[in-house]
Amino acid sequence: MKRTLPLALLAVLLTTASGCGRFSNPAQDATSERLVVISQTYNEIIWALGAQDRVVGVDLSSTYPAEVKKVQTVGYHRALSAEGILSLRPTAVIHDNNIGPPQVVEQLQGLNVPMKSFTAKNNSVDGTKALIREIGVYFHKEARAEELCQMLDSQMAASLEGAKQYADHPKVAVIHFGRASNVYLVVGRGGGGDGGAAGQMIEWAGGQMAVDAKGMQRMASPETIAQANPDVILVTDYGFDRLGGALDQIKELPGVATSNAAKNNRIYRVEENVLMYFGPRTGGNVEKVASIIHQK
Repeated sequence: MKRTLPLALLAVLLTTASGCGRFSNPAQDATSERLVVISQTYNEIIWALGAQDRVVGVDLSSTYPAEVKKVQTVGYHRALSAEGILSLRPTAVIHDNNIGPPQVVEQLQGLNVPMKSFTAKNNSVDGTKALIREIGVYFHKEARAEELCQMLDSQMAASLEGAKQYADHPKVAVIHFGRASNVYLVVGRGGGGDGGAAGQMIEWAGGQMAVDAKGMQRMASPETIAQANPDVILVTDYGFDRLGGALDQIKELPGVATSNAAKNNRIYRVEENVLMYFGPRTGGNVEKVASIIHQK
């Protein structure tokens, strides 16, 4: 059954929209707009560009920089609230095409709320730079976008050079808590946005992904971690904190206790915004990941 907006709220929103033409205007540039931005990567870039003054709403997965947490949230990116979005009177909703549930998207489209996604994809360093430049044009921050791209290249070169100092190449497993599905997930080597960034980051940092699979899979069976037998396990921050940060509880996750990582207590917390997607800080983040996975 599709969710429907409360009639009173819907009436107010429609009246407001018809009175000022807000929902009938195309989202062409960000001047004088009230933007709801649903993408952790987009929001990080917007803040790095210094264009955050136009953002009135974000999704729960957007956690960097710290200032973004002060902005009103509209739910998890795959479990959005139409009421929450519309209550912010947005002139546009900017998203990366990874949003849901479908009925919320249909409600927004039915009300003619302008929806915008950027063309470039942050599935590589070059793609990330293209995305930074595209968002820079949208916000009229082209010069700052070029600075961010140059910084990304410089930090990446330094981090790759620094990773050469490590003689060992530990097998690393990444465990991520999926808030939309409410389960712990094991991240594989590939899979684009579903773990591809993490796998590449681990390899750049001088490690190797323990789980050679595509995308993410539920930790339904202990076999996945047990057979991979990682030397290091990284648990993204939300899932780590959800267990109170206690190693004993993390070791109770399927297959973890028998791994070399558990036996040697090489289980570490890592910020999702450091490991799980490419962005302006990726070059510096590779160094952070290297410092974590190579510690004894």
